[in-house]
Amino acid sequence: MPDSRGSTPTVVITDCDHPDVEPERAVFDEAGVEVRLERCTSAEDVIEAAAGADAMIVQYAPIGDDVLGALERCRGVVRYGVGVDTIDVEAATRRGVWVVNVPDYGTEEVSDHAVALLLCLLRGVVALDRSVRDGGWDESAARPLHRLSTRTVGVVGCGRIGAAFARKVRGLGLSVQGYDPAGLPDELRAAGVTAAGLDELLETSDAVSLHLPLGPGTEHLIGPRALERMRRGAYLINTSRGGLVDSGALLSALEAGAIAGAALDVLESEPPAAGDALVNHERVVVTPHAAWYSEESSETLKSEVAREAIRIIAGERPRSPVNDPSEVRTGG
Repeated sequence: MPDSRGSTPTVVITDCDHPDVEPERAVFDEAGVEVRLERCTSAEDVIEAAAGADAMIVQYAPIGDDVLGALERCRGVVRYGVGVDTIDVEAATRRGVWVVNVPDYGTEEVSDHAVALLLCLLRGVVALDRSVRDGGWDESAARPLHRLSTRTVGVVGCGRIGAAFARKVRGLGLSVQGYDPAGLPDELRAAGVTAAGLDELLETSDAVSLHLPLGPGTEHLIGPRALERMRRGAYLINTSRGGLVDSGALLSALEAGAIAGAALDVLESEPPAAGDALVNHERVVVTPHAAWYSEESSETLKSEVAREAIRIIAGERPRSPVNDPSEVRTGG
């Protein structure tokens, strides 16, 4: 796949914590594109490692205006996953650079994981397991438990994953209400999900599950005020972004007994420091940002980021763009 200059296009994977990048490499090899895996942790690392690259694939490395300005040949930044909070999308658009994610690779996995965490909380699975390991053999560690059909779950964010979670929870016989800044999708109304304002949802739900992207308008959305509005005995579930929740406020609410517990697949700081009080709280269930994972979702994610980079290099419109720099690039 030689470019207009007759040279082989190059893609740099700035950082990746997966065991290997063989699925990506197989796609690039077939297309005749060179790929390099780097270990960037800072903007300076990215600028040095991606010099001359036609596109980048990133996981956690910061891609700000300074990086984009230094990499004049780069035409696209493809993100492993859904969130693009480490990428300056506005600067990329201004500089004619595509920003692309893979929004649908793990919809089933993340929504399934959120359902699993919900059931762990509502049925006291983790508390009972810990009690048995400590020598107990009765249900007292999980009291009070309630029949699922008497419980209401609030879904904050009703995009792909939130909508899939809502449908699955409805299928288990729970009542579901949803809030989304763009409004509740008609498909969820048809499935029996009730629309609610955010405050109303927090005040009337027995469990609240978060499914929003992280951005200036959603950072610490669940802070002291929101936690005060949640009904006593309610649970919080977060499989989206750690920054949606004010960790200190959540810990305070748990210690005060204002909410019954939380299940977190994501944290504000990952991995957590040894002895982190929130992670070690007896009424918190934590998984290591693993909600996205299955063998199938991993393969889809890794091959699709490569295909998106190839589309950009070929001058095609990517399948899942976050921005549209084409008008800026053409002076429209």
